[in-house]
Amino acid sequence: MVTFFMGGKVSFAASNGAHGSEDGFLHHYFVMPFSELIKGIGEFFHGNYGLAVIFVTIIVRLLVLPLFANQYKKQRAMQEKMAVAKPEIDAIQSKLKKTKDPVKQREIQQEMMLLYKKHNINPLAIGCLPMLIQLPILYGFYNAIRSTQEIADHSFLWFNLGQSDLFVSLCAGMMYLIQFYVSQKLNVQNSVQSNPAAQQSAKIMGIFFPVMMTFFSLNAPAALPLYWMTSGLFLTIQSVVFHQVYKKKKNSLQTAESAAK
Repeated sequence: MVTFFMGGKVSFAASNGAHGSEDGFLHHYFVMPFSELIKGIGEFFHGNYGLAVIFVTIIVRLLVLPLFANQYKKQRAMQEKMAVAKPEIDAIQSKLKKTKDPVKQREIQQEMMLLYKKHNINPLAIGCLPMLIQLPILYGFYNAIRSTQEIADHSFLWFNLGQSDLFVSLCAGMMYLIQFYVSQKLNVQNSVQSNPAAQQSAKIMGIFFPVMMTFFSLNAPAALPLYWMTSGLFLTIQSVVFHQVYKKKKNSLQTAESAAK
């Protein structure tokens, strides 16, 4: 995401300054549609392009919601399988730590693969499509804001959409920090347990990502962290809703199984 976004920023600046290239696949299919959509919704809100950015963000999130719902379902199913297989996984990992023989290590790793196959565990099956879809969206948002003078010159609340703003950048990073905290709390409620290394890695990423987002927001038009802040709030609510829906379905299934017995 970082490389793509920064690459889009550099190439944009190198082409036509604030107005970008008038041709090209990305400009035609991502930048212009976002620009026209934000302008159209902004006119509906009597020229308020800040509300337009928020509204477009919600539209985008609703469009990709089914993908995230499917990813959440797969993730929870994988976590439950991992919880069942955890004692066997811990035993194999313990044997792997104790041996220094490369041949023996390969045998133990093969044993782990067979265990994954036995429990139908495939971490790669969760997929990263929802994250990849956001790359052209970020590109479209960034360049639409920079190339559309009406948006870039518009002031929303206390800040200008076309200029960086410290407080909005901090709010965007804080929103994703809150989203990470809520997701961790929900995992505890779901009794989702993972190995200490995975937990530590999740905590590092949970802190690093908001910090990275704040850093890039400081060097981007304020409309982009406004998008991120709205998106983070939507994701937080989404996590709570997914948790409640999944919990309700799981309880209903357990009740049905108990009744059948």
